[in-house]
Amino acid sequence: MRTFVALLVAALFASPVTAQASCQINTNSGTCSTSGTLSITIGIGRAVQLELSAASTSLTPPTTADFEAGFASTTGPSGVVRSNAPWSLSISAGSATWTASNTQTEPARANKPSTDLLWSLSAAGPFTPLTTTPVTVATGAATSGASGTLFYRTRYDWLLDTPGNYSIQVILTIVAP
Repeated sequence: MRTFVALLVAALFASPVTAQASCQINTNSGTCSTSGTLSITIGIGRAVQLELSAASTSLTPPTTADFEAGFASTTGPSGVVRSNAPWSLSISAGSATWTASNTQTEPARANKPSTDLLWSLSAAGPFTPLTTTPVTVATGAATSGASGTLFYRTRYDWLLDTPGNYSIQVILTIVAP
């Protein structure tokens, strides 16, 4: 739908289509043919679209083995980029710390850093800590459908990560510079 709207706007703001031709009947057949040239300039320039398989991802709850390993892995959303120009996709955290709410008698960790969530384009890594500064995930040329999947690792520490509900906003930004 966004692509359709972008193309509709492009058509509305495009330069006028021009064609000039004339036709004269020189025979008794009563028909005449002519040809002309049509041209258009797309006035809005670039159009990009990012479509995600899900708006949110539930991270894998940690087990004892995950605490021992120091992390738990989760497959994140898959996405498709469509663009009529070169594009760049970046990722960042909406805040420097996770939002934590209590569910047990112990208080949830209020200062769990955003860097405790790591991301990658491969399940095997390498993984990059999530920060509030946007980091480039991928770039590409004009495409009708470049796809990929995000993979997450959540860091866990026996001494710091107390029971609770934790969430963090992950911001994906696509631009056609």
